[in-house]
Amino acid sequence: MINRELIRIKIVQLTYAYYQNGNRNMDNAEKELLFSLAKAYDLYNYLLALIVSVTQEERHRVEIAANRATREGTEAPSQRFAYNKFAVQLEENKQLNLFMENQKRRWEDDMEAVRKLCDQIEQSTIYKEYMASEDDSYDVDREVWRKIYRTLIQENPDLDAVLEERSLYWNDDKEVVDTFVIKTIKRFDPENKADQELLPEYRDEEDREFAVKLFRATILNADVYQRYMSEASRNWDFSRLAYMDVVIMQIAIAEMLTFPNIPVTVTINEYVDLAKLYSTPRSGGYINGMLDTIARHLIQTGMMMKTMPEPRPRHPHNERQDNRATRREGRRPTIAQTSAQRVANRQQQDSEQAVEE
Repeated sequence: MINRELIRIKIVQLTYAYYQNGNRNMDNAEKELLFSLAKAYDLYNYLLALIVSVTQEERHRVEIAANRATREGTEAPSQRFAYNKFAVQLEENKQLNLFMENQKRRWEDDMEAVRKLCDQIEQSTIYKEYMASEDDSYDVDREVWRKIYRTLIQENPDLDAVLEERSLYWNDDKEVVDTFVIKTIKRFDPENKADQELLPEYRDEEDREFAVKLFRATILNADVYQRYMSEASRNWDFSRLAYMDVVIMQIAIAEMLTFPNIPVTVTINEYVDLAKLYSTPRSGGYINGMLDTIARHLIQTGMMMKTMPEPRPRHPHNERQDNRATRREGRRPTIAQTSAQRVANRQQQDSEQAVEE
């Protein structure tokens, strides 16, 4: 489940935190990285467990409504959603149940959030159309949960607030983890019953090694990589770069030099996307140009044995746009900065507690 997109995001956050934290201990930082990635896998299982908790709450509601109907002699409520075939299979899933047995946190501790989500589901068009449909196939049951997840769980500020309160990592992880939950829903097969496989924590050992090697290369070779950046920014004062831009480029250079099988263009595109998401409005274009220049220099000097396509013609430089972007810098911290700052604060608190003990 933990793919390289998530790994890159975590390394950006943890590298920023490493430099923010005065106690720069490489071993502790590496443990924090792996812990942070493990928390993303916890979130994946916890969100699957949310489907089970909603189903159990719906079952409880149906039972109450059925008892009332018996007393009053009215029509009994439909049990269709409460016993949705996909949700029942997930409820019985051995892998999910084994995982949840070892977790201290459960959705039972946040039943107010579960009940609120149930209310939102029952009021939705998706739910009403499902309950009115005569097609009671497994495919329809699975599809309704995919739609519910995408519509009411994937973008749910109330739920996001609950998750962030549970773990400081989860709010930043949820966007990526949501895609894996939806993928898991689509993969479910009724023939597999309780033995349906969930996504593994890592696709293979290579991805875990990728995380550790990239993080270590980023930190241990920082001076060399920053020298490349300084040399490539001859027409720009290197000290004026947004600090997050420096972090992102440092990691990108580490990836280019450490992993010979990853094409240069793939690496550049990945980190340009991260810059657009996590840094300043002008960062994407600037980092793209800087990394392109650095990569070509490394290839020409024989320090990197990779190939790159011929450079594209450059567009005229818009100085006014640069000035506007510069004024926007520093107005408010980016998502990655606030997340990384929370990690740095957590590390500092742990260190202080250890000293007190």
